Amino acid sequence: MSMTMTPPYQEPLTPREPGERVVPEPLRRGEPGGPPCGICEGKSAPPVWSDENWTLHAPIQGSLPGSVWLASRVHADSFADLPEPLAADFGRVAARVERAILSLGDVARVHLYRWGDGGAHFHVWFLPRPLGMVEAAGMMLPLWEDVLPNVPDEELTAAAERVAAAM
Repeated sequence: MSMTMTPPYQEPLTPREPGERVVPEPLRRGEPGGPPCGICEGKSAPPVWSDENWTLHAPIQGSLPGSVWLASRVHADSFADLPEPLAADFGRVAARVERAILSLGDVARVHLYRWGDGGAHFHVWFLPRPLGMVEAAGMMLPLWEDVLPNVPDEELTAAAERVAAAM
């Protein structure tokens, strides 16, 4: 049996034309002249784990327990902007997070995503693909995460705390 990525929508999907380009793009949180950075101001979910370089957070309003997001302590926008020691340290920490999520059980794979369009503070999402949920393989996982019923925030936090404890 092969993996078949399947969107969480009924067929037929209809492509649409992209809208007009918006240049300059709207300012993001944490960009000069934009709204303040919520991570720097401590207005995001409190960390469940941290070290000298990174903080690990539980999501709110999510559907996949075990999902977490990792943020740099330093305000940097992307991989290209991270100080070299942090960029080098990212792999070490990402591996620890992945192993910890896998230790929860019933997780087939851990997917990493970095979009960066909402805020200008470096953060990466770790999403667990549930074991056997092959339709959510690859790029389908964030689509499925968006349409699956949300679980209580307390359940997301408890799972993130188990991830932190396993690190």
